Amino acid sequence: MSELKTIEVPDIGDVGEVEVIEVLVKENQKIDVDDSLITVESDKASMEIPAPSAGTVSSILVKNGDKVSTGSAIVMLTVDETSSVSEPAAPAPKAAAEANAVATAAPTTSADTYDVVVIGAGPGGYTAAFRAADLGLKVALIERYDSLGGVCLNVGCIPSKALLHTAAVIEEAKHLEQQGVSFGKPQIDINKLRTFKESVIGQLTDGLKGLAKQRKVDVFTGVANFHSSNTINIESQSGSELLSFKNAIIASGSQSVKIPGFPYDDKRMLDSTGALELDDIPDKLLIIGGGIIGLEMGCVYAGLGSKITVVELSEQLMPGCDADLLKPLQQKLNKQFEAIFTGAKVTKVEATASTLTAHFEGGKAPATADFDKVLMAVGRTPNGNSINAEAAGVDVDERGFISVDKQQRTNIEHIFAIGDVVGQPMLAHKATHEGKVAAEVCAGKKSFFDARTIPSVAYTEPEVSWMGLTETQAAKDGIEYEKASFPWAASGRNLSMGSKSGLTKILFDPESKQILGAGIVGTNAGELIAEAVLALEMGADIEDLALTIHPHPTLSETLNFAAEVAEGTVTDIYIPKRRKS
Repeated sequence: MSELKTIEVPDIGDVGEVEVIEVLVKENQKIDVDDSLITVESDKASMEIPAPSAGTVSSILVKNGDKVSTGSAIVMLTVDETSSVSEPAAPAPKAAAEANAVATAAPTTSADTYDVVVIGAGPGGYTAAFRAADLGLKVALIERYDSLGGVCLNVGCIPSKALLHTAAVIEEAKHLEQQGVSFGKPQIDINKLRTFKESVIGQLTDGLKGLAKQRKVDVFTGVANFHSSNTINIESQSGSELLSFKNAIIASGSQSVKIPGFPYDDKRMLDSTGALELDDIPDKLLIIGGGIIGLEMGCVYAGLGSKITVVELSEQLMPGCDADLLKPLQQKLNKQFEAIFTGAKVTKVEATASTLTAHFEGGKAPATADFDKVLMAVGRTPNGNSINAEAAGVDVDERGFISVDKQQRTNIEHIFAIGDVVGQPMLAHKATHEGKVAAEVCAGKKSFFDARTIPSVAYTEPEVSWMGLTETQAAKDGIEYEKASFPWAASGRNLSMGSKSGLTKILFDPESKQILGAGIVGTNAGELIAEAVLALEMGADIEDLALTIHPHPTLSETLNFAAEVAEGTVTDIYIPKRRKS
């Protein structure tokens, strides 16, 4: 038996009416559950409306240009009683390219041969899989965890930024008192905050699930290991499965470094994943490692009310970052954190029923101190040794890194590697570009990874970003350069936001004046650095930036002002003229 069912637009939130921009099905077409019916577009994003039931399209009730909203009828569907039915789900934005999903592939026999098999579904892995599918290749994507997106989406970049935003708002509210606006002490509902963080992840994971299905990428959940140079074994709860492939892309990522001898079986010893679970807000938190991850998590928990102590083995925080960029951040953290110890290390952590006792050595650190929790944030190590690469003949060094050429090929011509596993910097935006290159080469295109620079950002408060040559690297390598800086104390936009700190600087070649590098510290520095990256990639010189009209008053114009400092044309600050000898 069958019935005629009206399919309506599911709950699309508070966007109101949206426009139908594409009808994706035809009358008498058979469809499965979650097949896309129409594409709609709001002023924020385009999204596809999935089918909640399998069946045959009897009639289409909308056309391109129609306006629809939650509850609008869009399709009449003839549904068999035996057809699987799912609850209508909110459509997934196409813009959610940084997404994740719980996606399970239909059983695939070893007789099937994939054009491309991708190991790991982080930003690099899913980008590679989707690009390969877009180029017409048959693709399998293997992820050991239930949801796609890797560390970045599930337990890294995305959830940390959601919490950093919350912490930054709390901090900003405190400082508004200086401008005559007072708020009461924030009341933090840890469960609601955790739910917010999970909802951000969920929106992206749902988006990625839809993207994988639309592209007909077969997604497998399980642990992948090479069986030979053309086969991969997947171990899952349902057993093992062998896939054969023409090309493989290794995107196995990295994991947190653990220093031997610490009580990791104690739940109060955290890595970044554990810290982002947000089980509670410890009164006293020790962070071992003053790099980007450690300082970002310090800003999160300090904003939520924890007393933060940071210990860093190097003589400065964020080793490798230029001192002038670090200074405004250091000044802020010295006030916000309980203590910062550089040139010091933790030699031992003793666990008792009531506390974790850390033993310090070096710097100005005390001999011991007690904490409620300890976060280990001393870096990440690649997962190159976790995929049985030797069975495929792929070379992996003693640290777990895999060497590749500019086409992301390993020493085995048809096996590629991308992301954290191929070396520093371990950044999601590097992995995604490498993933596209690998996928395009698999499809026979002449593609190469040839980035002149890869920007780095610390999403602390204030943010710190840099790209290209740094002064630290220039001094190490003996590279000649000139520098032009613009202090944000002279930025009207910055002052209007209640801030006096911040800096934008540009490094350039003394002869050609071409841009070699740039650094920014201040509000939204991570957004602002992109213009400098583009300038370097296009071979721009100081004059190009100085003559580019920027909107006023903005923070973006500080890059223009720094270029004017180099040109000697700046009027927003006074630069004394050098006397001719």
